[in-house]
Amino acid sequence: MGRTYIVEETVGQYISNINLQGKPFVSGLLIGQCSSQKDYVILATRTPPKEEQNENIKHPKANSDTLDEEWATEHASQVSRMLPGGLVVLGIFIITTLELADDFQNALRRLIFSVEKSINRKRLWTVTEEEVSERVILHICSSTKKLSCRTYDVHDPKSSARPADWKYQNRVLTSWLSLECTVHVNIHIPLSATSVSYTLEKNTKSGLTRWAKQIENGVYLINGQVKDENCDLLEGQKKSRGNPQATAHSFDVRVLTQLSLNSDHRSTATVQICSGSVNLRGDVKCRAYIHSNRPKVKDAVQAVKRDILNTVADRCEILFEDLILNEIPEKKNYELPQRVFVPLPGSAIMLCDYKFGDESAEEIRDHFSEMFDHEIQIEDLEIAEEVNTACITSSVKSEASPTNTSDEQPEPPSKTTVGLKIKQNIGAIAALAVAVLAAGISFHYFSD
Repeated sequence: MGRTYIVEETVGQYISNINLQGKPFVSGLLIGQCSSQKDYVILATRTPPKEEQNENIKHPKANSDTLDEEWATEHASQVSRMLPGGLVVLGIFIITTLELADDFQNALRRLIFSVEKSINRKRLWTVTEEEVSERVILHICSSTKKLSCRTYDVHDPKSSARPADWKYQNRVLTSWLSLECTVHVNIHIPLSATSVSYTLEKNTKSGLTRWAKQIENGVYLINGQVKDENCDLLEGQKKSRGNPQATAHSFDVRVLTQLSLNSDHRSTATVQICSGSVNLRGDVKCRAYIHSNRPKVKDAVQAVKRDILNTVADRCEILFEDLILNEIPEKKNYELPQRVFVPLPGSAIMLCDYKFGDESAEEIRDHFSEMFDHEIQIEDLEIAEEVNTACITSSVKSEASPTNTSDEQPEPPSKTTVGLKIKQNIGAIAALAVAVLAAGISFHYFSD
Protein backbone atom coordinates (compact mmCIF):
# COMPACT_ATOMS: atom_id res chain seq x y z
CA MET A 1 0.00 0.00 0.00
CA GLY A 2 1.27 3.47 -0.91
CA ARG A 3 1.71 6.48 1.35
CA THR A 4 -1.13 8.67 2.52
CA TYR A 5 -0.97 12.46 2.23
CA ILE A 6 -3.15 14.43 4.65
CA VAL A 7 -3.62 17.78 2.96
CA GLU A 8 -4.84 21.07 4.40
CA GLU A 9 -8.04 22.11 2.61
CA THR A 10 -6.64 25.54 1.82
CA VAL A 11 -3.95 23.81 -0.27
CA GLY A 12 -6.68 22.26 -2.39
CA GLN A 13 -8.36 25.65 -2.76
CA TYR A 14 -5.07 27.25 -3.79
CA ILE A 15 -4.41 24.63 -6.47
CA SER A 16 -7.96 24.71 -7.82
CA ASN A 17 -7.79 28.52 -8.15
CA ILE A 18 -4.73 28.39 -10.41
CA ASN A 19 -5.71 29.41 -13.92
CA LEU A 20 -3.56 28.26 -16.82
CA GLN A 21 -4.41 31.46 -18.74
CA GLY A 22 -3.46 29.94 -22.07
CA LYS A 23 -0.35 28.17 -20.77
CA PRO A 24 0.01 24.41 -21.29
CA PHE A 25 0.91 23.83 -17.63
CA VAL A 26 1.70 25.36 -14.24
CA SER A 27 4.02 23.60 -11.80
CA GLY A 28 4.95 24.18 -8.19
CA LEU A 29 6.07 22.75 -4.85
CA LEU A 30 4.31 20.90 -2.05
CA ILE A 31 5.54 21.65 1.48
CA GLY A 32 4.92 19.83 4.74
CA GLN A 33 6.24 17.14 7.05
CA CYS A 34 6.99 13.43 6.72
CA SER A 35 6.12 10.88 9.37
CA SER A 36 6.45 7.13 9.49
CA GLN A 37 2.83 6.47 8.51
CA LYS A 38 1.61 9.54 6.64
CA ASP A 39 2.76 12.90 5.34
CA TYR A 40 1.14 16.27 6.07
CA VAL A 41 0.88 18.88 3.31
CA ILE A 42 0.32 22.41 4.62
CA LEU A 43 1.40 24.64 1.75
CA ALA A 44 1.66 24.72 -2.03
CA THR A 45 3.44 27.35 -4.09
CA ARG A 46 3.77 27.61 -7.84
CA THR A 47 7.11 28.17 -9.52
CA PRO A 48 7.58 31.88 -10.32
CA PRO A 49 7.44 32.63 -14.05
CA LYS A 50 10.63 33.33 -15.91
CA GLU A 51 10.39 36.26 -18.32
CA GLU A 52 12.27 34.60 -21.14
CA GLN A 53 9.90 31.61 -20.92
CA ASN A 54 6.87 33.62 -21.99
CA GLU A 55 7.22 33.04 -25.72
CA ASN A 56 7.80 29.31 -25.31
CA ILE A 57 4.88 28.93 -22.91
CA LYS A 58 2.44 30.36 -25.43
CA HIS A 59 3.72 28.22 -28.29
CA PRO A 60 0.95 25.91 -29.55
CA LYS A 61 3.32 22.91 -29.68
CA ALA A 62 4.58 23.37 -26.12
CA ASN A 63 5.23 20.11 -24.27
CA SER A 64 7.25 18.71 -21.40
CA ASP A 65 10.43 20.14 -22.96
CA THR A 66 9.25 23.59 -21.88
CA LEU A 67 9.40 22.53 -18.21
CA ASP A 68 12.52 24.39 -17.07
CA GLU A 69 14.12 21.88 -14.73
CA GLU A 70 16.95 24.20 -13.69
CA TRP A 71 14.60 27.07 -12.82
CA ALA A 72 12.17 24.82 -10.89
CA THR A 73 15.05 23.20 -9.00
CA GLU A 74 16.51 26.56 -8.03
CA HIS A 75 13.11 27.65 -6.74
CA ALA A 76 12.92 24.49 -4.62
CA SER A 77 16.41 25.14 -3.21
CA GLN A 78 15.48 28.69 -2.21
CA VAL A 79 12.18 27.64 -0.66
CA SER A 80 13.92 24.86 1.27
CA ARG A 81 16.26 27.47 2.77
CA MET A 82 13.21 29.39 4.02
CA LEU A 83 11.66 26.44 5.86
CA PRO A 84 12.15 26.03 9.63
CA GLY A 85 13.08 22.73 11.22
CA GLY A 86 10.57 19.94 10.65
CA LEU A 87 9.27 21.22 7.31
CA VAL A 88 10.55 20.00 3.95
CA VAL A 89 9.72 20.09 0.26
CA LEU A 90 7.56 16.96 -0.02
CA GLY A 91 7.27 16.99 -3.79
CA ILE A 92 5.88 18.82 -6.78
CA PHE A 93 2.52 19.42 -8.41
CA ILE A 94 1.66 20.15 -12.01
CA ILE A 95 -1.57 21.28 -13.65
CA THR A 96 -1.86 20.55 -17.37
CA THR A 97 -4.41 20.61 -20.15
CA LEU A 98 -6.09 17.30 -21.00
CA GLU A 99 -4.12 16.73 -24.19
CA LEU A 100 -0.80 17.04 -22.32
CA ALA A 101 -1.81 14.80 -19.42
CA ASP A 102 0.59 11.99 -20.36
CA ASP A 103 3.48 14.04 -21.74
CA PHE A 104 5.11 15.08 -18.46
CA GLN A 105 5.73 11.80 -16.66
CA ASN A 106 9.42 11.45 -17.52
CA ALA A 107 10.13 15.16 -17.07
CA LEU A 108 8.48 15.17 -13.63
CA ARG A 109 10.43 12.11 -12.57
CA ARG A 110 13.70 13.82 -13.51
CA LEU A 111 12.60 16.98 -11.73
CA ILE A 112 11.73 15.28 -8.42
CA PHE A 113 15.19 13.67 -8.29
CA SER A 114 16.86 16.94 -9.31
CA VAL A 115 15.06 18.85 -6.56
CA GLU A 116 16.07 16.36 -3.87
CA LYS A 117 19.69 16.30 -5.03
CA SER A 118 19.91 20.08 -5.02
CA ILE A 119 18.40 20.39 -1.54
CA ASN A 120 20.66 17.68 -0.10
CA ARG A 121 23.87 19.03 -1.62
CA LYS A 122 24.76 21.53 1.10
CA ARG A 123 23.26 19.90 4.16
CA LEU A 124 25.46 19.37 7.20
CA TRP A 125 23.45 16.34 8.26
CA THR A 126 22.74 12.98 6.69
CA VAL A 127 19.41 11.25 6.27
CA THR A 128 18.88 8.28 8.59
CA GLU A 129 17.74 4.86 7.45
CA GLU A 130 14.46 5.27 9.34
CA GLU A 131 13.45 8.40 7.47
CA VAL A 132 10.89 8.54 4.70
CA SER A 133 12.62 8.79 1.33
CA GLU A 134 9.51 8.94 -0.87
CA ARG A 135 8.59 12.22 -2.57
CA VAL A 136 5.29 12.91 -4.26
CA ILE A 137 4.22 14.10 -7.71
CA LEU A 138 0.65 15.39 -7.92
CA HIS A 139 -0.79 15.76 -11.41
CA ILE A 140 -4.07 17.63 -11.99
CA CYS A 141 -5.98 17.93 -15.26
CA SER A 142 -7.21 21.52 -15.65
CA SER A 143 -10.46 20.55 -17.37
CA THR A 144 -11.53 17.30 -15.65
CA LYS A 145 -9.92 18.14 -12.25
CA LYS A 146 -8.81 14.52 -12.07
CA LEU A 147 -5.94 13.89 -9.64
CA SER A 148 -3.05 11.50 -10.07
CA CYS A 149 -0.84 11.06 -7.00
CA ARG A 150 2.38 9.03 -7.21
CA THR A 151 5.57 8.75 -5.22
CA TYR A 152 9.20 7.93 -6.00
CA ASP A 153 11.93 6.75 -3.66
CA VAL A 154 14.44 9.55 -4.25
CA HIS A 155 17.23 7.49 -2.67
CA ASP A 156 16.84 4.84 -5.36
CA PRO A 157 17.62 6.14 -8.87
CA LYS A 158 15.92 3.09 -10.37
CA SER A 159 12.70 3.39 -8.37
CA SER A 160 9.40 3.29 -10.20
CA ALA A 161 6.22 5.22 -9.43
CA ARG A 162 3.96 4.02 -6.64
CA PRO A 163 0.33 5.13 -6.18
CA ALA A 164 -0.47 7.22 -3.12
CA ASP A 165 -3.62 8.51 -1.42
CA TRP A 166 -4.34 12.26 -1.45
CA LYS A 167 -6.84 13.23 1.26
CA TYR A 168 -8.03 16.73 2.07
CA GLN A 169 -8.70 17.51 5.71
CA ASN A 170 -9.76 20.58 7.64
CA ARG A 171 -7.59 22.28 10.28
CA VAL A 172 -4.34 20.50 9.44
CA LEU A 173 -2.60 23.85 9.89
CA THR A 174 -3.71 24.16 13.52
CA SER A 175 -2.35 20.80 14.73
CA TRP A 176 1.29 21.74 15.27
CA LEU A 177 3.68 22.07 18.18
CA SER A 178 6.45 24.65 18.17
CA LEU A 179 9.96 24.32 19.57
CA GLU A 180 12.28 27.26 20.16
CA CYS A 181 15.98 27.24 20.88
CA THR A 182 18.84 29.72 21.16
CA VAL A 183 22.24 28.22 20.45
CA HIS A 184 25.61 29.73 21.21
CA VAL A 185 27.99 29.25 18.28
CA ASN A 186 31.77 29.45 18.63
CA ILE A 187 33.56 27.95 15.64
CA HIS A 188 37.08 28.53 14.39
CA ILE A 189 37.82 27.29 10.86
CA PRO A 190 41.34 27.53 9.40
CA LEU A 191 41.53 28.08 5.65
CA SER A 192 44.25 25.85 4.26
CA ALA A 193 46.83 27.59 2.09
CA THR A 194 47.48 24.38 0.14
CA SER A 195 44.13 24.43 -1.66
CA VAL A 196 43.51 28.08 -2.42
CA SER A 197 40.90 27.50 -5.14
CA TYR A 198 38.66 25.75 -2.61
CA THR A 199 39.62 27.75 0.46
CA LEU A 200 36.33 29.30 1.49
CA GLU A 201 33.86 26.76 0.16
CA LYS A 202 35.65 23.52 0.98
CA ASN A 203 37.28 24.51 4.27
CA THR A 204 34.22 26.23 5.66
CA LYS A 205 32.07 23.20 4.86
CA SER A 206 34.67 20.95 6.49
CA GLY A 207 34.81 23.08 9.62
CA LEU A 208 31.04 23.27 9.87
CA THR A 209 30.83 19.49 9.47
CA ARG A 210 33.05 19.02 12.52
CA TRP A 211 30.87 21.42 14.48
CA ALA A 212 27.74 19.64 13.24
CA LYS A 213 28.88 16.45 14.96
CA GLN A 214 28.79 18.29 18.28
CA ILE A 215 25.23 19.40 17.60
CA GLU A 216 24.21 15.91 16.50
CA ASN A 217 25.71 14.34 19.63
CA GLY A 218 24.50 17.00 22.06
CA VAL A 219 22.09 16.50 24.95
CA TYR A 220 18.72 18.18 24.38
CA LEU A 221 16.66 19.47 27.30
CA ILE A 222 12.98 20.00 26.55
CA ASN A 223 11.45 22.44 29.01
CA GLY A 224 14.48 21.79 31.23
CA GLN A 225 14.18 17.99 31.19
CA VAL A 226 16.04 15.19 29.46
CA LYS A 227 13.49 12.76 28.05
CA ASP A 228 13.83 9.32 26.52
CA GLU A 229 13.90 9.66 22.73
CA ASN A 230 11.09 7.13 22.29
CA CYS A 231 8.90 8.86 24.84
CA ASP A 232 5.73 10.68 23.76
CA LEU A 233 6.56 14.39 23.52
CA LEU A 234 3.14 15.30 24.95
CA GLU A 235 3.36 12.91 27.88
CA GLY A 236 1.93 14.68 30.89
CA GLN A 237 0.62 17.58 28.79
CA LYS A 238 -3.04 18.57 28.73
CA LYS A 239 -4.76 18.54 25.38
CA SER A 240 -7.31 20.99 24.07
CA ARG A 241 -10.91 20.08 24.90
CA GLY A 242 -12.18 21.19 21.53
CA ASN A 243 -9.71 19.12 19.57
CA PRO A 244 -7.79 16.35 21.35
CA GLN A 245 -5.21 16.31 18.58
CA ALA A 246 -4.46 20.03 18.69
CA THR A 247 -2.56 21.79 21.44
CA ALA A 248 -1.17 25.25 21.89
CA HIS A 249 2.07 23.99 23.40
CA SER A 250 5.36 25.65 22.73
CA PHE A 251 8.51 23.93 23.98
CA ASP A 252 11.74 25.53 25.08
CA VAL A 253 14.78 23.51 23.97
CA ARG A 254 18.30 23.78 25.31
CA VAL A 255 21.38 22.14 23.79
CA LEU A 256 24.35 20.87 25.78
CA THR A 257 27.28 19.81 23.62
CA GLN A 258 30.10 17.57 24.82
CA LEU A 259 32.38 20.58 25.25
CA SER A 260 29.94 22.38 27.53
CA LEU A 261 29.30 19.19 29.49
CA ASN A 262 33.02 18.56 30.04
CA SER A 263 34.75 21.69 31.30
CA ASP A 264 38.11 19.86 31.42
CA HIS A 265 38.03 19.20 27.69
CA ARG A 266 41.22 20.09 25.87
CA SER A 267 41.25 20.26 22.11
CA THR A 268 44.21 18.83 20.23
CA ALA A 269 45.89 21.55 18.19
CA THR A 270 48.09 21.23 15.15
CA VAL A 271 50.08 23.85 13.29
CA GLN A 272 49.24 24.26 9.62
CA ILE A 273 49.90 26.82 6.89
CA CYS A 274 46.78 28.94 6.46
CA SER A 275 45.65 31.63 4.06
CA GLY A 276 43.21 32.89 6.65
CA SER A 277 40.44 31.73 8.93
CA VAL A 278 36.71 31.90 9.47
CA ASN A 279 35.39 32.56 12.96
CA LEU A 280 31.71 32.14 13.79
CA ARG A 281 30.70 33.43 17.18
CA GLY A 282 27.38 34.46 18.68
CA ASP A 283 23.85 33.21 19.27
CA VAL A 284 21.36 31.93 16.69
CA LYS A 285 17.60 31.77 17.06
CA CYS A 286 16.13 28.47 15.95
CA ARG A 287 12.56 27.27 15.52
CA ALA A 288 11.10 23.93 14.58
CA TYR A 289 7.60 22.53 14.20
CA ILE A 290 6.16 19.05 14.54
CA HIS A 291 2.65 17.71 13.97
CA SER A 292 0.78 16.92 17.19
CA ASN A 293 -0.34 13.44 16.12
CA ARG A 294 1.53 11.26 18.64
CA PRO A 295 4.91 13.01 18.30
CA LYS A 296 8.00 11.34 19.73
CA VAL A 297 10.78 13.15 21.55
CA LYS A 298 13.30 11.95 18.95
CA ASP A 299 11.26 13.55 16.15
CA ALA A 300 11.17 16.88 17.96
CA VAL A 301 14.90 16.81 18.73
CA GLN A 302 15.73 15.95 15.13
CA ALA A 303 13.67 18.90 13.85
CA VAL A 304 15.52 21.26 16.21
CA LYS A 305 18.94 19.85 15.30
CA ARG A 306 18.35 20.36 11.63
CA ASP A 307 17.14 23.91 12.03
CA ILE A 308 20.32 24.73 13.98
CA LEU A 309 22.55 23.22 11.32
CA ASN A 310 20.63 24.65 8.38
CA THR A 311 20.48 28.23 9.61
CA VAL A 312 24.23 28.43 10.29
CA ALA A 313 25.13 26.87 6.93
CA ASP A 314 22.64 29.09 5.10
CA ARG A 315 24.09 32.28 6.58
CA CYS A 316 27.55 31.34 5.34
CA GLU A 317 26.20 30.55 1.89
CA ILE A 318 24.21 33.79 1.66
CA LEU A 319 27.19 35.89 2.73
CA PHE A 320 29.44 34.22 0.16
CA GLU A 321 26.84 34.75 -2.56
CA ASP A 322 26.60 38.41 -1.63
CA LEU A 323 30.38 38.83 -1.88
CA ILE A 324 30.32 37.27 -5.34
CA LEU A 325 27.34 39.23 -6.66
CA ASN A 326 28.65 42.59 -5.47
CA GLU A 327 32.00 44.20 -6.07
CA ILE A 328 34.16 44.01 -2.95
CA PRO A 329 35.14 47.55 -1.90
CA GLU A 330 38.15 48.38 0.21
CA LYS A 331 36.51 47.83 3.56
CA LYS A 332 36.79 45.30 6.34
CA ASN A 333 33.32 44.97 7.81
CA TYR A 334 30.21 43.45 6.30
CA GLU A 335 26.81 42.97 7.85
CA LEU A 336 25.65 39.40 8.29
CA PRO A 337 22.15 38.40 7.23
CA GLN A 338 19.60 38.44 10.03
CA ARG A 339 16.94 35.78 10.34
CA VAL A 340 13.42 37.05 9.68
CA PHE A 341 10.27 35.10 10.53
CA VAL A 342 6.78 35.50 9.15
CA PRO A 343 3.64 33.61 10.27
CA LEU A 344 1.86 31.18 7.96
CA PRO A 345 -1.78 32.40 7.98
CA GLY A 346 -4.07 30.24 10.09
CA SER A 347 -1.22 28.51 11.90
CA ALA A 348 1.39 28.90 14.62
CA ILE A 349 4.01 27.89 12.05
CA MET A 350 6.47 30.57 10.93
CA LEU A 351 8.49 30.60 7.72
CA CYS A 352 11.86 32.34 7.59
CA ASP A 353 14.17 34.33 5.37
CA TYR A 354 17.42 36.27 5.74
CA LYS A 355 18.05 39.98 5.24
CA PHE A 356 21.07 42.23 5.13
CA GLY A 357 20.92 45.57 6.89
CA ASP A 358 20.56 47.54 3.65
CA GLU A 359 17.54 45.51 2.49
CA SER A 360 14.18 47.11 3.15
CA ALA A 361 11.15 45.45 4.70
CA GLU A 362 9.41 45.81 1.33
CA GLU A 363 12.16 43.78 -0.38
CA ILE A 364 11.85 40.99 2.18
CA ARG A 365 8.07 41.00 1.87
CA ASP A 366 8.31 40.79 -1.93
CA HIS A 367 10.78 37.92 -1.70
CA PHE A 368 8.43 35.99 0.58
CA SER A 369 5.56 36.65 -1.80
CA GLU A 370 7.59 35.57 -4.81
CA MET A 371 8.83 32.34 -3.25
CA PHE A 372 5.53 31.25 -1.67
CA ASP A 373 2.98 33.00 -3.90
CA HIS A 374 1.18 34.34 -0.82
CA GLU A 375 0.60 37.92 0.26
CA ILE A 376 2.72 38.93 3.25
CA GLN A 377 2.14 41.98 5.45
CA ILE A 378 5.16 44.07 6.41
CA GLU A 379 3.93 44.33 9.99
CA ASP A 380 4.06 40.53 10.27
CA LEU A 381 7.82 40.40 9.67
CA GLU A 382 9.69 39.48 12.83
CA ILE A 383 13.43 40.13 12.91
CA ALA A 384 14.78 37.58 15.36
CA GLU A 385 18.31 38.88 15.82
CA GLU A 386 20.40 42.01 15.93
CA VAL A 387 22.78 43.01 13.16
CA ASN A 388 26.39 41.87 13.38
CA THR A 389 29.29 42.13 10.97
CA ALA A 390 31.71 40.07 8.93
CA CYS A 391 35.25 41.35 9.19
CA ILE A 392 37.72 40.76 6.33
CA THR A 393 41.37 41.38 7.15
CA SER A 394 44.72 40.57 5.59
CA SER A 395 45.83 36.93 5.39
CA VAL A 396 48.10 35.30 7.93
CA LYS A 397 51.09 33.06 7.19
CA SER A 398 50.39 30.37 9.76
CA GLU A 399 48.51 29.82 12.96
CA ALA A 400 47.86 27.16 15.57
CA SER A 401 44.59 25.72 14.38
CA PRO A 402 42.37 23.41 16.46
CA THR A 403 41.32 20.33 14.56
CA ASN A 404 37.95 20.60 16.21
CA THR A 405 35.84 23.44 17.61
CA SER A 406 36.30 24.46 21.19
CA ASP A 407 34.51 26.60 23.75
CA GLU A 408 37.94 27.82 24.83
CA GLN A 409 37.71 30.56 22.15
CA PRO A 410 37.33 34.19 23.31
CA GLU A 411 33.94 35.25 24.59
CA PRO A 412 31.48 36.27 21.84
CA PRO A 413 30.19 39.79 21.35
CA SER A 414 27.15 40.75 23.37
CA LYS A 415 24.86 41.05 20.35
CA THR A 416 22.34 38.24 20.04
CA THR A 417 23.31 37.02 16.61
CA VAL A 418 25.91 34.93 14.88
CA GLY A 419 29.14 36.84 14.38
CA LEU A 420 31.33 35.95 11.42
CA LYS A 421 34.89 37.14 10.98
CA ILE A 422 36.72 36.24 7.83
CA LYS A 423 40.49 36.71 7.66
CA GLN A 424 41.41 36.18 4.06
CA ASN A 425 43.37 37.83 1.29
CA ILE A 426 41.58 39.29 -1.71
CA GLY A 427 43.14 36.73 -4.07
CA ALA A 428 41.43 33.90 -2.21
CA ILE A 429 38.10 35.70 -2.49
CA ALA A 430 38.57 35.95 -6.25
CA ALA A 431 39.14 32.19 -6.35
CA LEU A 432 36.00 31.76 -4.30
CA ALA A 433 33.89 33.15 -7.14
CA VAL A 434 34.82 30.28 -9.44
CA ALA A 435 34.15 27.64 -6.79
CA VAL A 436 30.87 28.90 -5.43
CA LEU A 437 29.17 30.20 -8.58
CA ALA A 438 28.71 26.61 -9.68
CA ALA A 439 26.69 26.00 -6.54
CA GLY A 440 23.96 28.31 -7.81
CA ILE A 441 23.11 32.00 -7.49
CA SER A 442 20.48 33.25 -5.06
CA PHE A 443 17.03 33.03 -6.58
CA HIS A 444 16.22 36.47 -5.24
CA TYR A 445 18.92 38.08 -7.34
CA PHE A 446 18.32 35.62 -10.18
CA SER A 447 14.80 36.94 -10.51
CA ASP A 448 16.01 40.52 -10.58
